[in-house]
Amino acid sequence: MSLTADAAATVPNAGAKRPPAPAILIATLGMVGIVVSLMQTLVIPIIPLLPSLLSTSASNASWVITAALLAGAVATPISGRLGDMFGKRRVLFANLLSMILGSVICAMFSALLPAIIGRSLQGAAVGAIPLGISIMRDELAPERVGSAMAIMSATLGVGGAIGLPAAALIAQNADWHVLFWTAAGIGVLCAILVFVFVPESPVRTPSRFDVGGAIGLSIALLALLISITKGADWGWGSPTILTLFAVSAVVFLAWGWFELRQKAPLVDLRVSARPRVLFTNLASIAVGFALFGMSLSFPQLLMAPEGTGYGFGLSMVNAGLILAPTGLVMMLLSPVSARLSAARGPKVTLILGSTVIAVGYLSGVILMESVWEIMIAAIVVAAGVGLAYAAMPALIMGAVPITETAAANGLNSLMRSIGTSTSSAVMSVVLAHMTMSYAGHELPSREGFHTTFFIAMAAAVAAMVLAACIPMSNKAVPASAAVPGTDG
Repeated sequence: MSLTADAAATVPNAGAKRPPAPAILIATLGMVGIVVSLMQTLVIPIIPLLPSLLSTSASNASWVITAALLAGAVATPISGRLGDMFGKRRVLFANLLSMILGSVICAMFSALLPAIIGRSLQGAAVGAIPLGISIMRDELAPERVGSAMAIMSATLGVGGAIGLPAAALIAQNADWHVLFWTAAGIGVLCAILVFVFVPESPVRTPSRFDVGGAIGLSIALLALLISITKGADWGWGSPTILTLFAVSAVVFLAWGWFELRQKAPLVDLRVSARPRVLFTNLASIAVGFALFGMSLSFPQLLMAPEGTGYGFGLSMVNAGLILAPTGLVMMLLSPVSARLSAARGPKVTLILGSTVIAVGYLSGVILMESVWEIMIAAIVVAAGVGLAYAAMPALIMGAVPITETAAANGLNSLMRSIGTSTSSAVMSVVLAHMTMSYAGHELPSREGFHTTFFIAMAAAVAAMVLAACIPMSNKAVPASAAVPGTDG
């Protein structure tokens, strides 16, 4: 552990305004979570048009998507550590400013390089979600923490679900730059709400920032995620991809060796290696993998031409509207997950959520004959994701000191991102290779969709097994605040 309870500092906040009502704080942070996660799906409706909009090739245009993913993966654990050190509200505000600046850059230009820069700044804001979870733990009464963290954690899926139809509606009825002006506007609104309603946490971890650890983790993550996201385009056996995988492995090993020798590491690997934290993070990768299977496969299935024998020929807007209830289901089940975790323990909730995800994908294989059947399968998957995602912060919070909550939640969010990135690569390869010919075009076949569902179901089963391995005890964690339901 990098710091003990004695080393933690509680910063006086005598001149601060009175903390807002818990409901206002939860609503404000929940809105922030939805908005920053919405950035992940913001450009999906215009993906086919990006090459012409940016006057570039399809391969180059894909970096507009990849840049946000890479920036989010790198920035999330760093934001968490900075929040623990310098103030979570301050770093949360900086994340929102990054999102606003990125949105304005994308809105003002129609070239590839500004778009990549802007999307990188947008993606970096996703670190606001683990920061929000940690603020809730610091500011709310113990009886409110469980449900509040569950809601905040679920926003990672909710934003993507509601963002797709909203972005498609704007893209079909206005200039594509309006997407980014809209993002900037709601970013400004969120920043104002944070400034007014979110107090600065008094819990700090005074130490020097681990610059070497941040650089090493960034290089390792970039090499890993670029190889995963670009493997299908560049060839999985190409020298570039193999080199990137090798660089990632070597740098990760060197980074781990370096971190274990730091007094105040970016990521406390000794805490992260605790079985409860380790297995929760591994399960997070599997759940993130399963979640993105729905995000990638279900819209394509709904938009496929009816002549394929399985598709429904829906527009992007209509497909998004069909899947929009999944976000509502995730949000509604978050407090249910918190109550279940309080009664039975978050481990049970995570296992149950993973089981429901597996059932949802199995139903997707069986129910493919009508739009409402696809909607039911998607809602079942979303229900499982809502239960599972909401249980993860409680597991993490119960195993780390309160001085490291933001960094620990940042690492957990990173694990989910690695899962979704890997899922995107795997599912894209499957759908690209299992095809059928239709009207002179190669489209994913019914068997291709079935295969993606089975792969996602296998990931959910893996999450069940990993969650079952999480050890639970009633031993108190040093310097931590009690969170209802974190032991059981």
